[in-house]
Amino acid sequence: MDLTARAFWLRSPGLGEVRDVELPKPGDGEVLVRALYSGVSRGTETLVFRGGVPESQHAVMRAPFQEGDFPAPVKYGYLSVGRVEHGPPELVGRTVFCLYPHQSRYVVPASAVTVVPDSVPAGRAVLAGTVETAVNALWDAGPQLGDRIAVVGGGMVGCSVAALLTRHPGVRVQLVDADPERAETARALGVDFALPADALGECDLVVHASATEPGLVRSLELLAPEGTVVELSWYGDRRVTLPLGEAFHSRRLTVRSSQVGTVSPRARAGRTYADRLALALELLAEPAFDALISGECAFEDLPDVLSRLARGELKGLCHRVQYTTD
Repeated sequence: MDLTARAFWLRSPGLGEVRDVELPKPGDGEVLVRALYSGVSRGTETLVFRGGVPESQHAVMRAPFQEGDFPAPVKYGYLSVGRVEHGPPELVGRTVFCLYPHQSRYVVPASAVTVVPDSVPAGRAVLAGTVETAVNALWDAGPQLGDRIAVVGGGMVGCSVAALLTRHPGVRVQLVDADPERAETARALGVDFALPADALGECDLVVHASATEPGLVRSLELLAPEGTVVELSWYGDRRVTLPLGEAFHSRRLTVRSSQVGTVSPRARAGRTYADRLALALELLAEPAFDALISGECAFEDLPDVLSRLARGELKGLCHRVQYTTD
């Protein structure tokens, strides 16, 4: 049993490194997983890489298997797909998803992994955490038959929300983004696309995921009277200013937060985190989600790649990390 591994650590804000680590021998009820792929959650992980997590959110922002503390040194990440090498017989050899940082092997409780359905390729399964966020957003938003909906922000989360909404019966869905190159991604997902100035208004629901002040302002502008913006963006330590005067009150508009950490009992009573993640993995059987994976690198190159992502030199959506198999 190989209990050596390599792990990505943020040594200091803006500086990452890959370290050798020794793993504990898995005990009863634990699994040893060999990573196949991991995904970079671009918005959150570049925020962490830059050291931008507000001190007030250090506890809230902890990943399930994070080591160290913000701002650094810290081992962070939560989109890992691997194969079980040791553990309960029913899991050995199975491909699983785990909310684990970027690391070549790891030992976790068997309850912390979710089996990837045979219909979902391992390389696509890194999107499970992002699609899980989209599932939670739609549980919170509760779109209705015939709703006119805009998704503002064509990043990983926004595209995932739009892709799921196109499968919702009888709704009008438009993905809105300031980058015209997102039109190609929208087309691959089967979603209508518009630049902000051209977006269709009179929306009953707008899901905002651009993490920008102009995006949130435009989301309010697109609403019909009594409409709702569901806010998915994480702004870190940045403040945003909104026009809550003007017609905000007379049109009875609503801004509502949604975040992946909690399953709202009002929205989905009795549903658990495990239910939500299992559903996300089932939904990833749809090949169109491959459009969200726009780059790939070897694990050993991750320190340089994350630096370039944080500086905005690498564009695209999900950056996938590939591990060598042995």
